[in-house]
Amino acid sequence: MRSSSGATVAVASAATFLALIAFTTPLATLPATAAALGTGPEGQAWILSSMSIGLGVALLSSGAVADDLGRRRALVLGSVVLAVSSVVCALSPTTAVLVAGRIGAGVGGAALIAAGLGLIGHTFPAGTPEARRTSGAWGAALGAGIAIGPLLATGAQELAGWAASYWLEALLAVVLGVVARVALDESRAERSRPVDIPGVLLLTAGVGVLLTGLVEARTGPTRPLVIALVLGGLVLLAVWLWVEHQRPAPMIDPELFRSPPFLAATLAALATGAGIIATTSFLLTVMSRGLGASAVLGAVVLLAWSATGVVTSLLARRLPASWSGRIQLAVGLVVVAVGQLMLLGATPESSPWRYVPGLLVAGITSGVVNSALGREAVASVPAGRAAMGSGANNTARYVGSAIGTTVVAIVATRPGLPAGPAGLLQGFDTAVVVATVFSLLGAVAVFACRPRRRPSREGGPAPEQADSGDGQGSARRDPGPPQAAVP
Repeated sequence: MRSSSGATVAVASAATFLALIAFTTPLATLPATAAALGTGPEGQAWILSSMSIGLGVALLSSGAVADDLGRRRALVLGSVVLAVSSVVCALSPTTAVLVAGRIGAGVGGAALIAAGLGLIGHTFPAGTPEARRTSGAWGAALGAGIAIGPLLATGAQELAGWAASYWLEALLAVVLGVVARVALDESRAERSRPVDIPGVLLLTAGVGVLLTGLVEARTGPTRPLVIALVLGGLVLLAVWLWVEHQRPAPMIDPELFRSPPFLAATLAALATGAGIIATTSFLLTVMSRGLGASAVLGAVVLLAWSATGVVTSLLARRLPASWSGRIQLAVGLVVVAVGQLMLLGATPESSPWRYVPGLLVAGITSGVVNSALGREAVASVPAGRAAMGSGANNTARYVGSAIGTTVVAIVATRPGLPAGPAGLLQGFDTAVVVATVFSLLGAVAVFACRPRRRPSREGGPAPEQADSGDGQGSARRDPGPPQAAVP
């Protein structure tokens, strides 16, 4: 008996929701966790960033593997990895063990996100009204995870200590895996391909080394170790691209980066991570240490951004079909930038509520951007590679988040600032300006990704790719080289 489309959307959205809950847990529990484990500033930076490393190294790889070996299988395995990793986190006797567990949780979460969106892309072909609706549901799940995660972690901590949220995540992961195994049918790419082992290993090494360098940069960006790690990661990624060019069945065809819809979606995801996600990730620290807000109050204030994004993700399907995915992403990033700038100007005497107007403005189009990203991620790749498209897009998001959060943390706490809350707030204002620049640069880059045009049969110009809001501006519909080069 085949699974219903409703079950596919529900399970895939729940998978993304759970991955984002796990991702946001340390934002609310870090002070109690650091006190319990005796964690210093460098260890705290690793706790905050470790799941980003797991996500970054595994998203694209897990997406490519899911398409070839089975998306339901990848989702169930991701649930198992997340459950085991969460138990490791809950039982951690030291910071190092907790960081290892968080990296493992990132690997499991990567499989949940990539395989879940891949299942949606397989069930609802690009260009259909159902694809617009389900991309909104997926975007809402992403925003809901960000919104509820800190509140759930704070509540669990109040009831049973800092480790309680990890036990809860383990339980939810087990339930998700069982439901996925029972409720979903297997799906995979029609053309089976061998797993690109060299590509997986090189990408994992390159992203892992690069993100490790970025985490280390928070406690000293000019140290030789940091420079060596960042340069080493970039070299490994360059080697990965070269190897992918040579292989007959690469995990991701480098020619896709010449496809305007794919490039636009990737750049928008990168800008989202480096811009608003980096800003809001550090905002909880600012409200706590700069304004004296409790963890609960900080999480409630952050709802102005995340909960608003949930609502607008669901409403995004009502936008006119003539508003292309590229335009939605570009305009959305501009409005997000306006909201970021509205966060400027807090003083130690300010109330945390003064951040609400800016977060509301940013949240209005964050939901639209999330919905468009979910749709374009699977519509901008060849048919049968939906999970790979999801993995590539979310890799860009979390690598951008790691870069942006590192930059924000370094700028906000740089030497030379006044001591105490006043210095942190002053530094955060400068960091917000930098993160806003990331959002605006992303908007400009996305807008520049215009669909190419080719001569029509009558000799006049004709669009090479449809650039419609329903995701039809995609490599899967592109008769040119990017699609032909991918088996």
